[in-house]
Amino acid sequence: MLRRASVGAILIRAMKTLVHIHSEEPSTHAAGEKEQLLFSKLANLPSLIVALSGGADSAYLAWAAHQVLGERALSVTALSASYSAYDREQLEKFLQTTGLRHEFIETHELENPTYRANASDRCYYCKDELFSALNCIAVDRRFAAIAYGVNADDTSDFRPGHRAAHEHHIVTPLLEAQLRKSEIRFLSQRAGLPSWDRPASACLSSRLPYGTEVTAERLSLVERGEAALRDLGFRQFRVRLHDNLARIELAPAELPRALSPAMAAAIAKALKAAGFTYVALDLEGYRQGSLNETLAKSPGT
Repeated sequence: MLRRASVGAILIRAMKTLVHIHSEEPSTHAAGEKEQLLFSKLANLPSLIVALSGGADSAYLAWAAHQVLGERALSVTALSASYSAYDREQLEKFLQTTGLRHEFIETHELENPTYRANASDRCYYCKDELFSALNCIAVDRRFAAIAYGVNADDTSDFRPGHRAAHEHHIVTPLLEAQLRKSEIRFLSQRAGLPSWDRPASACLSSRLPYGTEVTAERLSLVERGEAALRDLGFRQFRVRLHDNLARIELAPAELPRALSPAMAAAIAKALKAAGFTYVALDLEGYRQGSLNETLAKSPGT
């Protein structure tokens, strides 16, 4: 059982996190200027394909492209074992709201043994598969460019997918406009987009530690575990898979609720029912790219 002091420390950390988020609230004027810069960059493109995952960034970019280019913009979402049913459900709600031109395609990154091996550059092979598929569409239908939703905050993390984007000459309008995540959320809310406050989301493969083979069965296990947490009312989390153990990362503000004896028991029961043998709660809470903490630091990362 955790001591009272431990719970208190977690609560203090949660409050600090909330204060930090509040301090990063964007300037309305600066965000508006960046949006106009984004619109002008999009207007210079004869036509555009947007890689749409459904997260706040790609959703805002897809909306902006639709606003500026109309039918000359096409948003495309890749379906595979690493794309959850929940993400598709949320995306379809977004599409119903916006009415933008959109298509689903299938990608087959799990057929690539290098991707399945799950080294630290796994994301490169995923994005290479995606951008290759989008390039085929662009060539066949004569689209002038392909874009994806990398923003100004993303450059501070280890993201091998950026290398694939560079190799495929993918344009980065949000980054070029120097839009940050907080500004994208603000502008999305102002535009009435349901994606504005979606918790950060990444493919299911990102829940597997590097070196753990990516298989459809493991991805399905993670998906069931995260669905169970969602059913319990949690909002921002990750279920990291370590053999038959689920290491749960929750947003700091949600940790105190999870630490109550009744909820802790409910979490353990739900995750075991999903297929895990052991269930652990990470007391550092949710943070993006936590599996990158195992990587050796070098100038290249």
